[in-house]
Amino acid sequence: MKEGELITKLKELQKKIKEAWGFLEIDAKAEELKKLETKMGKPTFWLDQPKAKNVSQKASDLKNEIETWQKLKNETTDFLEMAKLDEKDQTVNLRQEIEKKYLELEKKFSELEFFLLFREKHDKDNAILAIHAGTGGVDAQDWAQILMRMYLRFCDKKNFKTQILDQNFGSEAGIKSVVIEVMGSYAYGNLKSENGVHRLVRISPFDAEAMRHTSFALVEVIPEIEEDLDLEIKPEDLRIDTYRASGHGGQNVQKTETAVRITHLPTKIVVSCQNERSQVQNKERCLKILKSKLKKLEETKIEAEKKQLRGEFTEAVWGNQIRSYVLQPYHLVKDHRTNFETADVDAVLDGELDDFIEAYLKLKS
Repeated sequence: MKEGELITKLKELQKKIKEAWGFLEIDAKAEELKKLETKMGKPTFWLDQPKAKNVSQKASDLKNEIETWQKLKNETTDFLEMAKLDEKDQTVNLRQEIEKKYLELEKKFSELEFFLLFREKHDKDNAILAIHAGTGGVDAQDWAQILMRMYLRFCDKKNFKTQILDQNFGSEAGIKSVVIEVMGSYAYGNLKSENGVHRLVRISPFDAEAMRHTSFALVEVIPEIEEDLDLEIKPEDLRIDTYRASGHGGQNVQKTETAVRITHLPTKIVVSCQNERSQVQNKERCLKILKSKLKKLEETKIEAEKKQLRGEFTEAVWGNQIRSYVLQPYHLVKDHRTNFETADVDAVLDGELDDFIEAYLKLKS
């Protein structure tokens, strides 16, 4: 680099980091972390283990985010001071070392800059991901299971923790539906782009004539809201059914009716859970998911009304798929909202979704 150019670039990078620091409210998060650590230090903290685990995970995520940005900020400041030394007093090796370090810092910032795209209220929250097989029979159920694998792989690469809350297997293959809890910082922000209908075109492995079939699956993504949300649900608005938790082929996992299904009568929203060992725990989990769905429904209605006033409202119907995955006669995955596409279908189905997510977030920002 030319004389003075490195110092200019380091100053620009320092400014960008400062702006990102303010936008992401790192100082406020540091204060929040202190409060959580104080709460975790109390003797009674682990008496409510599910809640304690959530608090502990939140504290860990905050700590990692704060330390990552603090390290980048400190390193940039240190190397800017080194670069400010009289360049005549610098050895060639030192100058090359600073330039190399600058490129490393710039790359780190570019990777972290992705988080600046998370602008919505619930982006940093955990997520509830549901997949429902749609039109296409056995192929659609198999497609739903392929999507489940894709998202589990994606979450694993992001170091998100996942827990299957409810799963209904198909009679021949695949799954009819599945509900997955995704826990991690910005889980909802990463997965919200997946909400909608996903379309698959391929030669059906279940067709003896090897014909090309089109299958559909619906993916729902909602943020997991805090338990203390001020949202009242009237008992008379709920229908609660219990049944035996079951596995593949209908085999009973438990002989007692521990699984719970809750129907919210005014909205017809149905939530079920069979993962927990007791009926009480499954009921609590169902109510938590129901609250999240009701909150999201309320926010969606408000946003739809705003769009209608602006003349932008589009009815969300089954035919409006957000993404198509074509395996025959060619290989292509295309997002119909952003027009981002790739021919590397195998990588996408193996959980490589970052490019699709980034394109969606940039479109919405």
